[in-house]
Amino acid sequence: MAGRFFKWSILLLAGAFFISWAHPFHMSVVEMNHNAQDKTLEISCKIFTDDFEKVLAKNYNTKVDLINPPNKAAMDSLVKKYVFSHFALNVNGKSGSLVYIGFETDKEASYAYVEVDNVNAVSKVDIYNNLMYDMFDDQVNIMHVIVAGKRQSTKLTFPDKQASVAF
Repeated sequence: MAGRFFKWSILLLAGAFFISWAHPFHMSVVEMNHNAQDKTLEISCKIFTDDFEKVLAKNYNTKVDLINPPNKAAMDSLVKKYVFSHFALNVNGKSGSLVYIGFETDKEASYAYVEVDNVNAVSKVDIYNNLMYDMFDDQVNIMHVIVAGKRQSTKLTFPDKQASVAF
């Protein structure tokens, strides 16, 4: 399993090299970290900014600028709406109610932040993730879940939408 994720790490590094050019693959990375002290599952969704802007513009029929938004609240609303309609999870068999925190961009990548409150412990996470599937039929979504310093990773390739990790 570690070998598989090593290949994906190399792919991510290669992607960073080619990003200034049209990137040759379509990928998102979702990282979930259980914060035992705050009893939350903190989640970041990393998506290529150019692709994210395109899918938001297409889905919501509006001009989208995540890097220099003329109206940050309007962009927040679009990002929240998109993420909530394409990403969900169950924690320990119970539906995780997502709370939107916000988004930010870092040149080539945009990060949407959400969390699930009242998560005392994590033994299993069932993930529904079809981010960017409505834009690309070669989309790959990688997910990392970190609990008590232990990391479980999995990936979904279009059209697969569901995965689980257990601790």
